[in-house]
Amino acid sequence: MRQAGARLAVGLLIACSFLDEAASAAGTAPDGSQQDTLGNPPGNDTNEDPDNNDLTRPQGGFDVRFRYQSSSGTSSRTNQEITMLRLTNRFTLDTDWKLATIAQLPIVTKTTTDTDRESGIGDPFFQAALIRTIDEDWAFGFGARLVAPTPEDDLGSGKWQITPGFGVRYSLPALGPDSYFVPAIRYAVSFAGDPSRRNISQPQIAPTLNIGLPDRWYVTLYPSNDIRINYGDPVSGQKGRLFLPFDGGIGRKLAENLTMFLEVGVPIIKDYPVYDLKIEARLAVKF
Repeated sequence: MRQAGARLAVGLLIACSFLDEAASAAGTAPDGSQQDTLGNPPGNDTNEDPDNNDLTRPQGGFDVRFRYQSSSGTSSRTNQEITMLRLTNRFTLDTDWKLATIAQLPIVTKTTTDTDRESGIGDPFFQAALIRTIDEDWAFGFGARLVAPTPEDDLGSGKWQITPGFGVRYSLPALGPDSYFVPAIRYAVSFAGDPSRRNISQPQIAPTLNIGLPDRWYVTLYPSNDIRINYGDPVSGQKGRLFLPFDGGIGRKLAENLTMFLEVGVPIIKDYPVYDLKIEARLAVKF
């Protein structure tokens, strides 16, 4: 199944190379130099046009995310291939405040110990957050995510969850175009659902650092809330409460409304097992 993850990454890079060529051709000036549709040189993104990892500057758009994730317990191994369809919206309330919404539907294929295979809908969620821009460097946001249990017994948590969260952005233009630091935390708590499934009580942390590179490339450390501390019921193979991975990715803005991103996560501390390997490819279209 690790080969599936490798195929996923290679497939995305091949697909994105074709998209990149098309986007580059569309942005070629008469003299042969590269420019975007606004006539700006590459790597000159403004503060109002970020990549899709900054929660304090939401963009309306549609994401398709493909994730391969493997995990192991005491006596079993689980591999998941997940396709996530995500719709985001941004509503401007006034010059300083915005409302951001996210709705996501996951489609999961799960294999346990290389024999048991099941496919179906995973746990969908809806999220709403209020974002306030303080100045060109500082912003913050807070909100909550509602996760619904899937009707498929083994493809989700089996629990309703509410996940309040908070994050702050500080821009770091000295590091590169559209560079910033966004420490964010959310707390997942289960409150209803299947009484036989484990209860969830879990801080999920993302100290996101984004560094802009030339030609519209960027690298991001901890783009996902993958640092976990489990205060809920234990899972198979758990020896403590902390899951601390190395989580990072690289992306490129292919055009004004099209961005690709490839993320990889591997555990550093796995006292609370979440995954052994995560590979996620994203293709985002901005409206």
